[in-house]
Amino acid sequence: QVQLVESGGDLVQAGGSLRLSCVASGNIASINVMGWYRQAPGMQRVLVASIRSDSNTNYANSVKGRFTISRDNAKNTVYLQMNSLKPEDTAVYYCNAELTLETGPWTYRYWGQGTQVTVSS
Repeated sequence: QVQLVESGGDLVQAGGSLRLSCVASGNIASINVMGWYRQAPGMQRVLVASIRSDSNTNYANSVKGRFTISRDNAKNTVYLQMNSLKPEDTAVYYCNAELTLETGPWTYRYWGQGTQVTVSS
């Protein structure tokens, strides 16, 4: 059984900062990619940022220069540092991990339960 647990969501004023964390636990052999997605009310879930095991990163254009993704492989943890937050960043943020289990070679994707980020103007 694998679990992803997010934390760090909050209400913040525009221009402020937040740091999200996500810890993966369970019978994990390795994590290939960890990422953050977000979903605003009435909208589809979209990629915010992702980071591979070799630290190669990818960002949505809307957050480049403001958000930074990082990971601690030893702790199976991914972080999202969010600076210069805007009201349009308001959404539920979900952690995602593409990983292999100790029980076999297959790759699976798991999601966290989400954490609410609200940016007031």
